This record gives sequence, C-alpha cells and structure tokens, in this order.
Amino acid sequence: MIYPVVLSGGSGTRLWPMSRTLYPKQLLTLLGRESLLQETVRRVADDGRFFPPLVVANEEHRFIIAEQLREILVRPHALLLEPVGRNTAPAACVAALALSEVEPDPLMLVMPSDHTITDVGAFLAATDLAATAARSGVLVAFGITPERPETGYGYIRRGEALNTEGVFAVSEFVEKPGPKRAKQYLASGEYSWNSGLFLFPARLYIDELERLRPTMVATCRRALAEGRWDSDFIRLDKDAFSACDSDSIDYAVMEKTERAAVVPVAMGWSDIGSWDALWEMSAKDCDGNSLEGNVLAEDTRNCYLRSEAGLVAAIGVEDLVVVGTADAVMVAPRNRTQEVKKLVSRLVTEHRGEADALPTVHRPWGSFTSLHSGHRVQVKHIVVKPGGRLSLQMHHHRAEHWVVVQGTAKIRRGEEELMLTEDQSTYIPLGTAHRLENPGKIPLHLIEVQSGSYLGEDDIVRLEDSYGRI
Repeated sequence: MIYPVVLSGGSGTRLWPMSRTLYPKQLLTLLGRESLLQETVRRVADDGRFFPPLVVANEEHRFIIAEQLREILVRPHALLLEPVGRNTAPAACVAALALSEVEPDPLMLVMPSDHTITDVGAFLAATDLAATAARSGVLVAFGITPERPETGYGYIRRGEALNTEGVFAVSEFVEKPGPKRAKQYLASGEYSWNSGLFLFPARLYIDELERLRPTMVATCRRALAEGRWDSDFIRLDKDAFSACDSDSIDYAVMEKTERAAVVPVAMGWSDIGSWDALWEMSAKDCDGNSLEGNVLAEDTRNCYLRSEAGLVAAIGVEDLVVVGTADAVMVAPRNRTQEVKKLVSRLVTEHRGEADALPTVHRPWGSFTSLHSGHRVQVKHIVVKPGGRLSLQMHHHRAEHWVVVQGTAKIRRGEEELMLTEDQSTYIPLGTAHRLENPGKIPLHLIEVQSGSYLGEDDIVRLEDSYGRI
C-alpha cells in the first residue's frame, strides 16, 4: 500500500483576486462542487491501494483544511504543519521522516493539492506502474503526455525503458522552453510535461537528499524532532524549519540523481496556473464564454467572466478575463493572466489587505465577514457552527455590541452567563473577558458592531481556547 502525501502550501498569487495568501487556490471551488484539495484527496480515498493521506500544510490554513477534509468524511493519517513555506523538497522530506516512524520504508505518492485530473482511471493505472518501478529502487516522476507546444511547463525527456513496462529512465529535465523549442519537443514524442507528481520509497528519497543536500535533511529532522504533536496536528518547530533551505523536489533531487524515472501518462491533468488555463478547462457557451456566478454577457466572445458578489456585465468585448469578489475586480487580456502575480506583488509591497484575505475569514468555529470599516467603528457578520465556541478573550482597545439574527447564543460576559435568541442583543465593555458559543443545532448568525480606538484583529488576548491557539 501507498501513503499519499498531499502538499498544501501556496501563496495565493496566480488566481487572485479569488485566491489569497490566507485562502490559496487549493481551497477554492473552481470546477464542480468541491475544492481542489478535496478533489485531490478523493482520488486516493476509499481505494485499497492507499493509506489515509498525510497532508503537509501551511499552519495558517490548518482549520480550513481540517474542515474541508471533515466535509468529505476523510480522516487523514496526519496534518503536518509548516510554520513557514520552504517549497516541496523540505515538505516531502519531513513527510518521509514522519512516515518512516510508522514503517521502515513506505512508498510515498507526493501530490500537489492545487492540480486537477479528469481521468482518474489513467491516474490510478500510472500509479500502479510507478509503484512497481519504485519498489525496484527508483524515484518516479509523472510525465504528462503533451497536448500542445506549451511554454509554461518544464519538460522531462525520457531515456531507455526500464524493467517495468511503461516506465523509463529520465534522460534530462528541461526548463520552460520558448515557442520554437516547445514545438520541437512536441514533434519528437520524447518529452512529457513535468507534473510535479512523484512516487518513491521514503528511504531512497531521504538517502538521495541527504547525499545531495545534507543540511536540508538535518534541519528537517530537527524541525520534526523538536515539533509538537497533538491529536489533530504535527507542528514543526519554527526556528528549525525556518533555517531550512527552500527548494523544489526537482532541483534538490530529481535533476541530480541517477535514480530518476518517468511514467508518461495522459490523464486530463492541469495545474490551473492561470485564469486562462481555467477558461480552457471550463464549459463554454456558443460564443466561447465561460460564465460563473452573477454575470451577464452581450456580444461577448471567448471571455472568462466570474462574479463572487455583485453583477458583472460585459458588452462587446473579446478574449478578456474579468473576476469580481466582494472587495476587488481584476480585468486582464486572457493571454496575459500569467502576469497577475505582478499585481499581487504590488499589493504586498503597498501593504494592501486585498493580498492576504477575502472579506470572509474562516475560523475553526465558523467565519466572519467584514461588512463595514470606518473611523472607530467596524461591523461584522459572524457565523458560529453548531457546537462551535470562540476563545475566552478580552480586548484592550474596543467594545463590542452583539445582535443575534438567527439561532441561539450562549455568552459569557465577565462573571455572567447569558442565553440570547433572535433579535436579542448585548454589550461587551472594553476590557471584559467574554466568550461566544453556539449550543444549538443550526448555525448562529450574529451582527457585531465594534467601537474603539483600535479595531485590528491583533487586539485579542486569548485566555482559554478550544483549538490550541494560545
């Protein structure tokens, strides 16, 4: 059996404004009814080839990921939390070290969580071939049979056939080519797109990485050994992991090892690396438009138009991408959507909040949406899941007014305990310890009005917390 290792990091740049630092691409529902993370996990769930997945995730996303796994009834082998991003090579290393504590030399299937695969049968067949080859002592990359002279992907050139039919030694890894060379690669039939999916024995990966990048393995060992384990998460030690070099599996190992192999496969794969790529994959109307959400299009052709909030209306345009959220609208020619990350870089440089979070922010107990922010006042819509409870907390700079819109609120305010139902309200004075809880069976909806000299999220002093955030 194989251990799926799902890599769920990411900075949320390429599909901005829907994707943000605190809510990256893999957590979005872009195709179908489930997020890309959920689709990735489903490919290996309830299949006799696989153990439950080990998910390597950014610590900031831990509760959202745990909730999305709960929604699809998957209990992971572990959620391994990175305090900082260090690319895929260290992520796979700590996963290999953690799994090696379970059994001596497990097979690992390393999968990015933000890719899509439409032919799951072909994926599973390729996995079987890769597993057979890996057991003979090679590190297997999944190479995608190219459909066009793509310049946005790296390529793998296959060499001689190995003993496992359909698996080949790697002749070379090639960086993203120009248009002319990409056409040559396609015509030769010797090249595959580099998908970023790998299958290998954990021990062989650790040994090769230790030979090539010994410092990386040493820091990963220390981050895991000095990390904290609890019932839900493995938290890597921040100081140790922050000292680790950042590098990809490709650069750190696959391009340098003599044990690299490739299994070419056509499985409807895409890394959804831009809005244009999403347009390519989406269902379209008779004018070539992909329309999602609250959208109207008139005399419009070959566009991707999406609204997550108010109406987006287009007249007489072609080959555009327009994506609207509650706090931002992005407009670009379809052939320039790879440049969206330049916009995000500017947002970060200018300290704009639109780079980091959507107006709706997810928490382990539910979510809150910012409705208004002004001078000394902020209004939020808070939703608490049945059984959810916020931390016992206080604020130094703000008071809060709460109005229950739906459901039942159990409230601790200082030494008092209150039960409020629809249309009832209360006031939390500045400096008063308080807690909000939903004891009911339906979501609790509440409007919160904050007033005071400072209204930032960092003005929270947690006294007790059910989710380990103190």
